[in-house]
This record gives sequence, C-alpha cells and structure tokens, in this order.
Amino acid sequence: MWSRGSGSFPSSNRLFAHLTCSVLSGAGDDFLSMAECQYIIKHQLEALRAEDETHVPGYSQAKLYPGKSIIRRLQSKGILVQMFPLHDKEELKRLSFSWYRTVRLSLQPLDAIRRYFGEGQALYFGFLEYFTIALLPMAVLGVPYYLFDWENYDKYVLFAVFNLVWCTVLLEVWKRYSATLAYCWGTLSRKKAFEEPRPGFHGVLGLNPVTGRKEPVFPSVSRQLRIYLVSLPFVLLCLYLSLYVMMIYFQLEGWALSVYDEDPTLWTEVLTYIPSIVYAVVIEAVNLLYRYAAEFLTEWENHRRESSYQNHLVLKVLVFNFFNCFASLFYIAFVMQDMLLLRQSLATLLITSQVLNQLMEAFLPYWLQRRRNKKMIRKVLRRRAIEEKELPLAEQVRLEADMNTYLGTFDDYLELFLLFGYVSLFSCIYPLAAVLVVLNNITEVYSDAFKMCKLFKRPFADPAGSIGVWQLAFETISVIAVVTNCALIGMSPQVKAYFPESATQLILWTVAVEHLLLGFKFILAFLIPDVPKHIRVKLAQIEFESLEALKKKVNHLLTGYELA
Repeated sequence: MWSRGSGSFPSSNRLFAHLTCSVLSGAGDDFLSMAECQYIIKHQLEALRAEDETHVPGYSQAKLYPGKSIIRRLQSKGILVQMFPLHDKEELKRLSFSWYRTVRLSLQPLDAIRRYFGEGQALYFGFLEYFTIALLPMAVLGVPYYLFDWENYDKYVLFAVFNLVWCTVLLEVWKRYSATLAYCWGTLSRKKAFEEPRPGFHGVLGLNPVTGRKEPVFPSVSRQLRIYLVSLPFVLLCLYLSLYVMMIYFQLEGWALSVYDEDPTLWTEVLTYIPSIVYAVVIEAVNLLYRYAAEFLTEWENHRRESSYQNHLVLKVLVFNFFNCFASLFYIAFVMQDMLLLRQSLATLLITSQVLNQLMEAFLPYWLQRRRNKKMIRKVLRRRAIEEKELPLAEQVRLEADMNTYLGTFDDYLELFLLFGYVSLFSCIYPLAAVLVVLNNITEVYSDAFKMCKLFKRPFADPAGSIGVWQLAFETISVIAVVTNCALIGMSPQVKAYFPESATQLILWTVAVEHLLLGFKFILAFLIPDVPKHIRVKLAQIEFESLEALKKKVNHLLTGYELA
C-alpha cells in the first residue's frame, strides 16, 4: 500500500499484503495460485470494517460509521493512494521467457498467465490468440483474392458469403473454448459475489436492507434522471458532431479527387490519400476525448455497483466508437455506392488506427517508463552498493510505485471489437483486412505481454468465467455483419443481373435472404451448446458427489442424535 502522509517510503505494516501473499504462494503452490492469494488478501483488506470509530485516526475529514469499509473510505478520500501487489521476479522471469522474450510459433502459456495475473487477464489473451487463429482462413483466402481478382471490385460475393459463416461460427466456438478454460481454472460455475458499494459511490447515509449495515443511499430516480436528461443527450450531441466531422471529410475527399482528375500526377495521387489519413487520426483523437467524457459522466451518474458502472461505461463508449469509426464506411457503401472509395477508406482507416495504437500503447509507455526507471535506479544506486544484484524490498516498492497502473482489459477489448468490425463488416471489399489484423494481433500479443510484465504495476487478480459483456458486443457486431454483407451481395452486379427490370424485387429478395440467414444464425447459436458435453457431465458429477457427501453428513448427524 502507498498512502499520503507516510513520507516517500511506506512503513513496514504497509508491506503486509505483499509479505502475506509471498508466504501463501510459497506454502501452497499446488492449491492456490499467486493470483488467487492476492485476490484473497485484497478481499480481506476490503472486508475490514469500522466498528465504533467515527473517523480515520489522524484524518478527521474521513468519517466512519459502523460497517463502513475502511479501505474504501481511505481510497475515496485520497488517503490511500496506491494498493498493489509486487512483482515476483523469479516467477515473472519464467513467465516472460515462455511468453514474449522468445519468438516462437506456439500458443501462449495461458495457465501460467492465469496463475500470475488471474483469470480475467488470461481470458483476454486467450481471446486474442483465438481471434488471431480464427482469422487465418480468411487471411489465406484474402491473399489470392487480392492478387488475382483485385481490379474487379464487383466479384466479392464469395468473400461476403464466407464472412457470414465465419463471424457466426467464430463466436459460438469461442464460447465453448472459454467454457473449457474457465472449467479448468475453476471459475465456470463461480457464483457472483455480493457487490459492495464502489469507492466513488456517495449519498445520504441509510440502512442496506440486505446486509443490515449503514451505507450511502442514492435514489434510483435521481440516477435515471441523470442518465436520460444529461448523459443520453450528451451522447446524441457527440454522435451529431461526429457526423458533422464525417461530412467535412467527404468534402475534403471530393476536393482531392477533383485535383487528381484535373492533373493526374504522382503528387496528386498521394493527395487523394491525405483526407483519409487525417480523418483516421481525428477519429482516434475524438475517441480518446470522448472516453474521458464518458468516464466523467458515468462517475457522475453515481452507480452503486462496479458492474453497473462498467456496463454503462461500455455502452456509452461502444455506441460512439462504432458510429465514429464505421459511419463513413456505411455512407460510402450504401449511399455513395462507391466500392473503390470504400476500399481505399477502409484500408487507410485500418492501417492508420493500427499504427497509432501501437505507438500509443507500446512505444510511448515504454519510452516514458524507461526514463522514470533510470531516474529511480540512479537514486537507488547512490544509496546502495552497485554490486548488489537485487533491489531491497523497500527500493522495489519505490520503483514499482512509480510504474504505470494497469487499468484493466477495457481498452484491449475495445480495440479487438473495432478490428472485428472492420473484418466482419467490409473485408469482402478489402480482402487484405484480415491479413493486416492478423499481423496487428501478433504484435499485440508481444506488446501487451511486454507491458504487463515490464511497464505496469502488477494488477490484482480478476476472477472471471467469461469475457462478460464483451461477448454480447461481439455478437451484436456479427448480427450487423449479416445485414451488411447481405446488402453488399445485393448490390453486386452478378446479383443485379438476375433482376434487370425490378429494383423492388431485388430489395425484397435481399431482405428475405438476410432474414433467413439471421434465423439460421440464431438457430445455430441455439443448437450449439455453450458448454461442451464432457464438461457438463463433469459438472453434474461434481454436483452429485456434493449432494451425496451432504446426505452422508446429515445421516451421520442424525445417527449421532439418535444414539444420544
């Protein structure tokens, strides 16, 4: 823990969490993983509650009442600035060598990642790996399609049909794979714990009818008014501004094309790409600014539970990012119906966003952390003998306290969500999209692994049995992909040739086929069980054995009672 008022170095009692976790992980490697030990310690720290105290000693502004979580009060008042587990150098070294330090054609060590970082992080890297492997068939199909049929933009029907099948099967198989991982890690049938109030939650002190403890109470009506009268209008305003920026982009695009038509040279051809590149940079910048605004609004809405806060934040961010990133592509495809411009815009947006993400997520944090580490290590070496191989615990705390804080998998899943959208919605027009995403994901595995091990503080474990609300987000994209690809197929000259005289008939047939495919998609999702049969059998066996053990225990107690 790292708290204000304690000077530059935390006292020995504040190292309790790290020391206890070290003891637990060393004593029971086969029973509890390091991540599970940290989760237990964090849970116990958060379970510390006030009894008769009225305020935190030495901080009269930090009021306490019976049942109040002490850690949460310290966090909400800014007294407790940081609380994090320290990296285990030996374990981290072993994990690094098996994960990212050696380039090899092998799967990630998901079990080792789960033992060190927890199930939440392991499931993210599992999904990233699975998504990358699932893209390989589309990438293999896209390369010859690009090389031999690239100039004929009309022949994309086959690729669009492949997209329809691929995006449906991908998510259904992932649910089964994630269930297998969660079962092996013991989190598949984990019951959701009762959620305590968030540290930032505030309100009038009242009585919780479930726990019987005093805690802040905030009227649900007030929260709904804030959502529908402030947050929703703000999101709609941002969507309108995004639309306005998009129209400016199209004006610049038209101007660049007119210049090229008047004087077709190499420089004017390069000029035609400038508006798309600038627009892609603007999209990334606007997405970042909106993210800060969405976090502020969601915090102001004052949600009691962390899950509710996350759901509202994800909804705000996903709606805006989807509109901001894909609105121009939908406009080009279905209003302008310019497949050449659609291909160019998709390629530019995809490549520019990948380059910017790599710069912002990997290279910039690495450079900043190296500068901070050099300054800290210089200070340490002034006080310690240079020949000392390992930093003392106190210096390690100082060094890691200055590292960046890992903010969770939200941004990582958001990036994959947008990449999945680019591939599933419009990749039939630009077949190399899957190839670019595969290359991006491979570098993402190594850059994310490097950041987790070298640039970020070690996060507390996040027990999880699935990717949560992101599964629904990806499934929503897959439904939209069915509609989009059916519309693109209906617009192709091959299909239009079957309806030379009636555009209405073409539209009706396209809508009918789209509805049939959506129906097939939902039937397929219903028929394919989310949990494999052998795991369902094992879960049933465990439940049966638990009931039998309970019966034996009850019978033993009854027998003892009769004898007495």
